[in-house]
Amino acid sequence: MDNVMDNGRKHSFSEEELLACINKGPIPRHVAIIMDGNGRWAEQRCLPRVAGHREGIHSVREVLTLCCELKVGFLTIYAFSLENWRRPQDEIDELMTLLEVYLRKEVKTLMKHQIRFRTIGRTDQLPKSVTRLIKRVEQETAQNRGLVLTTALSYGGRAEIVDAVARIVQEAEAGQMSAEKIDEGLFSRYLYTTDLPDPDLMIRTSGETRISNFLLWQLAYTELYFTKTLWPDFRRRDFLSALYDYQQRERRFGLVPEQIRRGEG
Repeated sequence: MDNVMDNGRKHSFSEEELLACINKGPIPRHVAIIMDGNGRWAEQRCLPRVAGHREGIHSVREVLTLCCELKVGFLTIYAFSLENWRRPQDEIDELMTLLEVYLRKEVKTLMKHQIRFRTIGRTDQLPKSVTRLIKRVEQETAQNRGLVLTTALSYGGRAEIVDAVARIVQEAEAGQMSAEKIDEGLFSRYLYTTDLPDPDLMIRTSGETRISNFLLWQLAYTELYFTKTLWPDFRRRDFLSALYDYQQRERRFGLVPEQIRRGEG
């Protein structure tokens, strides 16, 4: 697991040394993050679970700032899954309130740093007050030309694929498409992420080593990085460590090393 799990090898590097190393290598164009461990962080401190979610917002801010500094083009964060609707109603209500507070408070920061905010998922299932606010922030930031921040809300990878298939079938039945034209490229255009490149790097915090129904189609060739750090404790140095680890990988996309060295593919 050394190639995908943070195992402490990089703890001897200072933040400045990590940053210097990273600036010499390729920066991932698109980073996706499963922000896991908020509840455990709170429980370890005998706090209500929502305290972990609140603290996790600080981690989002630090990662956003660093992505802007390093010119990462796209950041996608897994904020609320379809499965999360099965949580206790009081926690869901607190999460929705926290989302509203975050969006109202951070929109000025998004504008200042030219960050474009967008969402993916079955967002029509969210409370109307939340969907109205999401649409307003998406509209206000639509012309920004910096980092694209995509927040997965009421999202599931399987549901995304099902929704894409349903749209294709609907168009085929209407005579707007023939089965012969369906290939991977066309299918990708029916996903929620149609205007996003596939992630280069996916980070999951808290020590869990699964992707939990996140971007199932898009992660086919993504480099995976798992760390035991809980999301509320994930800060600049942790993100830099993930990027450093990413830069040590050889991305072959089915080719052999000799082909990569010759610049093929």
